[in-house]
Amino acid sequence: MLFVVLCNDKPGHLDLRMSTRSVHVEWLKGLEAEGTLKAAGPFLGDDGKPVGSMLILKADNLEAATALAAQDPYAGAGLFSDVTVRPWNWVFVNPEA
Repeated sequence: MLFVVLCNDKPGHLDLRMSTRSVHVEWLKGLEAEGTLKAAGPFLGDDGKPVGSMLILKADNLEAATALAAQDPYAGAGLFSDVTVRPWNWVFVNPEA
């Protein structure tokens, strides 16, 4: 089952995002290697700088997806003001369909 993880950064925390980015990227690479990560990328503000994140994860259920999202180094660093995890159905342009 797929889940979308929507994360909004706390305002004014770009420095924290950038200082944590390398650990976050390594975590994402690990998820990709195990087949858990389907897509990921930042949301951009009007100035073109990151203000949040979106991940598409494969997990058995909502609880597992939520637990996985909590392991994000950005979350551990306290970057996010809020995180929403929702089940998602990939209908169009799904390479696995």
